[in-house]
Amino acid sequence: MRKPKWSLLVGMVVVTGAVIMPVSASAAEVADVAGVSGYEVPAVNWQPCPTRPEVECGTVAVPLDWSAPRGAKTYVGIARIKAKDPANRLGALVFDPGGPGGSGVDYVLNGNRITAPVAQRFDVIGFDPRGVNTSQKLLCDNTVYNDMRAAKRPTSQAEFDKLAGLNRQFIKTCRDHSGSLVDHLDTRTTARDIDAVRAALGEAKLNYLGFSYGTLMGQQYAEMFPTRIRAMVNDGNMDHSLPSAFDFMIDQTAPVEQNFLEFAQWCDTTPACALYGQDTRKTYGTLRERAKAGTLTDPATGQPVDFYALANLAFNSGRPPEWHNVANSLKALRDGNGAVTASMRAPVELVNDIFTGVWCSDWNYPIKDFVEYNSMRTELARRFPNMQWSPYVDNVMTCIGEPLPTTNPQRPLKITGAPPLVMIGNIHDYATVYKWNRTAAAQSGSHLITYEGWYHTAYGPTKPSQCINGAVEAYLLNLTVPKAGLSCPAMEKPTTSNLTADATTVGSY
Repeated sequence: MRKPKWSLLVGMVVVTGAVIMPVSASAAEVADVAGVSGYEVPAVNWQPCPTRPEVECGTVAVPLDWSAPRGAKTYVGIARIKAKDPANRLGALVFDPGGPGGSGVDYVLNGNRITAPVAQRFDVIGFDPRGVNTSQKLLCDNTVYNDMRAAKRPTSQAEFDKLAGLNRQFIKTCRDHSGSLVDHLDTRTTARDIDAVRAALGEAKLNYLGFSYGTLMGQQYAEMFPTRIRAMVNDGNMDHSLPSAFDFMIDQTAPVEQNFLEFAQWCDTTPACALYGQDTRKTYGTLRERAKAGTLTDPATGQPVDFYALANLAFNSGRPPEWHNVANSLKALRDGNGAVTASMRAPVELVNDIFTGVWCSDWNYPIKDFVEYNSMRTELARRFPNMQWSPYVDNVMTCIGEPLPTTNPQRPLKITGAPPLVMIGNIHDYATVYKWNRTAAAQSGSHLITYEGWYHTAYGPTKPSQCINGAVEAYLLNLTVPKAGLSCPAMEKPTTSNLTADATTVGSY
């Protein structure tokens, strides 16, 4: 998904990691686009995308540093599918799938996050944030990247110090390969880029759909440019006001524990479950302690299964269609025979990594030493005795050693003068947890739609809830605000097949 698929970069000049792009001769200087004066809005040079010629691809030149709008430029990639009903076109709908590091261009080319009634009336614009895919890529050393990821769970002060050094070394390699782009990745900068895209598209008002980490882009755009919004839907919201690393760790682990408990209850009371009547919680607890002791192995391969691999398997309890497979896998591990069918892969982040640069720019979560980290992990296991951890907990270790300054630190949302905004939150969401959605909606004054179901995010043609999709369509098409307290019932059910309906990368948003 993150491979470069097309290039419009002929004739550009690269200088210390910034790309200087020609600006259309007809482009006029527009005051206050992106909140600055002196930025010239370029025309988008649309071309057929090589892999799907019926889709148009283009780039928009933006300042590398928005505080110097006449200075060095970088560029962001976009893709467009025109409205199916041009006579009744309502405008352009810009969307971002999350990450940090998700590619809106790839979703336009290879997938679909927009329901048909919306695609009829809007040009669908997939947006690649700076550093990602068809935008100027942030390129960093892969060996250091892998070493850094492997060191994210230190077991001693020496390992804690090693991680701090690797974090700093990794950012240095990003500068070595991509210049100062890594120093300009915070989400407020991306919000300015979105406003530049709006202007380049010729849209007086922004229609925006953000998923997961894309909601933070939407939230901060609404703070900065509230009067430039026609409609905004943020699905699966970040809470950028969480004050501490431990608050973050608690919030990320609580729904994972609750999801496991609901899976265990279902398994203990459902004859079709492989662990029916066998105390699923106790079974998992025994396997967890064997994994920690180094005595648990995969019966098919004979390879050791450590705590984190086992926890990633149990993490699938957040996806009811995979419950049968989770139970079958736990039984196979317990009995020492059979196939482990649920994934035990370690959580992975993006190969073209902007995660570190964005995360350290957006979140200030200092942890002073291993003693503090270990005490938080110990308390986490006490509070959530079954799961004890979520893959998202590792995110707080991304910036140990202060590899980058936090230029966009967390604080409560303050949005004044915006039209009615809509947020969606899943009760069982294991990534952008429901609590965050309630907080972000309360702070922003957004109308919160609750989905009582599972997985991560709720709107889209592959999602099961017509209640959610219908409410979003009515809002985007007619500006009909969802009724207060709208709550849509869960649609997911356990199945006997290993379905993967959610493409979210574990550890990212």
